[in-house]
Amino acid sequence: MSLKFFDKLSQNFIELLNEKDDYNVIIEVENKEKLFTAHSNILKYRSTYFRKELENIQSNKNNIKTISKSSVSAQIFDIILKYIYGGIVNLENVKTKLIFDLMLAANEFELDELTNKLETHLIDTKAYCENTFKKLKNYCNDIIAKHPNIIFDSSDFTSLPESALVSLLKRDDLQMEEVKIWDYVIKWGISQNPTLPTNLEEWSKENFLTLKITLQQCVPLIRYFHISNIEIIDKILPYKKILDKQLWKDIIQYLGAPDRPVKSILLPARSTSVTELPPRTEVPKEPFSTIISEEHAAEISSWIDRMTTTYSTKNFPYKFELILSGTRDGFVPQTFWNICHGHAETVVIIKVKGTDEILGGYNPLAWDNTYNIDSICKGKLMETKDSFIFSLKNGNIQNSILSRVKNSHSQYAIFNASKNFQNKIGPRFGDFYLYSDKSNFTLDNKNWFDSQCYEKSLRTLSGSFSIINYEVFKIIRKS
Repeated sequence: MSLKFFDKLSQNFIELLNEKDDYNVIIEVENKEKLFTAHSNILKYRSTYFRKELENIQSNKNNIKTISKSSVSAQIFDIILKYIYGGIVNLENVKTKLIFDLMLAANEFELDELTNKLETHLIDTKAYCENTFKKLKNYCNDIIAKHPNIIFDSSDFTSLPESALVSLLKRDDLQMEEVKIWDYVIKWGISQNPTLPTNLEEWSKENFLTLKITLQQCVPLIRYFHISNIEIIDKILPYKKILDKQLWKDIIQYLGAPDRPVKSILLPARSTSVTELPPRTEVPKEPFSTIISEEHAAEISSWIDRMTTTYSTKNFPYKFELILSGTRDGFVPQTFWNICHGHAETVVIIKVKGTDEILGGYNPLAWDNTYNIDSICKGKLMETKDSFIFSLKNGNIQNSILSRVKNSHSQYAIFNASKNFQNKIGPRFGDFYLYSDKSNFTLDNKNWFDSQCYEKSLRTLSGSFSIINYEVFKIIRKS
């Protein structure tokens, strides 16, 4: 049983913020007219945005760093800062427009938890469905019409409500090629029916009918008569069965005799702005890790595939999907077993406290939290010849070290802790593991390294070490 005292903890941190004790950061907002004080350690552990900003700013003679955010209002930033310190945001009697602006600011400061909660709040309160919020809806649609990639290239585009998609398709100023809009509509429709065959050539009449019914509100809003002949053949023809017969007949007629009148509604071409929109690829990507870089990921990928040369950052074949972060999910050993149970092909990354060391290990097997063994070994050893541990080049550490499991010790490669010991033991590769008697890997310097089961030593000295963060990634081969 764990006793939790979050209310008092939140109160104390808010008091620290208000009393301005020992602050070492100043944030300027509203064109430097408003100043806020804060503490770098709290900012960087609560926000990856502030972590990156603070790393790139030099302190003044008083050891204070200054960050300027002219675009953020003092009212919004005051709420953001109180969330960072106290984990509380009061939305009572707050106008929807302010919540929307707060969500945009939270996204800019990379506060994913707050962004998602605010998004859910707006949806749950049906802000966009009520006539009261028509102005806000139009405001959002104006932004998306000018920058449609925000929505259409989003990873969760297919979860967009039909009403929102229809609202966008009705816009005459949607800044996107018509054939691309068609592609996205088809993608959205197919995703709503996951049982449809992946190969279009295998589709039956019933499959096309299913898609037709799904897209019945969207199909009439496509500007077919403003799509080129080649694009009609390449893109529209394969799905002609979802179109009304008269519409398809008019499209074919228009291809050969564009001057003849058609019976179908002729929607106007969408207007496009003179200024070309920046491509989505120019938008800075959110870093996938707070510990390792793309170069590190490419190097680890080459070790997984037993390559003799290292993959480049542009062509390594794996996606590193973050499933656990110490700074996000906490450093309690049990959290590792709760989150990582059942995940195979994972990489554990560890940042050692007080050094430039980044250590880690690859486990091709699945972590398993179901063992209930009460013995001296405290768990079950797992055999594999494909696991390895490593040290990555970083700072003063000039070269990476790869250490594969010894063939003679492959039966000791991975260790799954018994339920009785999951409150102390974390991920373990032979004699290299995270451990804590205080149920927090960062507190008692009990994490341990010894390379008896692996070919090479990663550290000058074996023994205990302390950490400041660790991350676990699911390794997924790119399609």
